[in-house]
Amino acid sequence: MEIELRKRVAAYLDQGHGSCYLKEPGVAKIVQDAILFFDTDKYLLAAWVVMPNHVHLVTTPLPGKRLASIMQSLKSFTANEANKVLAREGTFWMPDYFDRYIRNQRHFVAAIDYVENNPVKAGLCKRPEDWPFSSAWFRKHEEW
Repeated sequence: MEIELRKRVAAYLDQGHGSCYLKEPGVAKIVQDAILFFDTDKYLLAAWVVMPNHVHLVTTPLPGKRLASIMQSLKSFTANEANKVLAREGTFWMPDYFDRYIRNQRHFVAAIDYVENNPVKAGLCKRPEDWPFSSAWFRKHEEW
């Protein structure tokens, strides 16, 4: 049942439903910059993408860091900053998040592929490296 729920949520998000505050480049940059800021401090970042209405991360929390705390910190900071830019108040992120353990190298590679191809699947670009708010773009431009 949980797998089916994840698939439904992913399909809903990929179709562009819900609030799309992250389609604003300034807001997407706030989120991406926060993701990059915590790399090597709270986690090791393997891949990410900031979509118009959601974010995907592939990370490994560092010893002593809890995923729940990492997510709370990212969400709190980015919500406050994004709401300032958007001149709005109120809830920015959904209160929960979906996570999963990476089981092996094949699963790790598949997770990165899924994350980086998300904008292509959603019809936002032709190639993963064309999406500016993603690890694929950063890798192509050698900025990460």
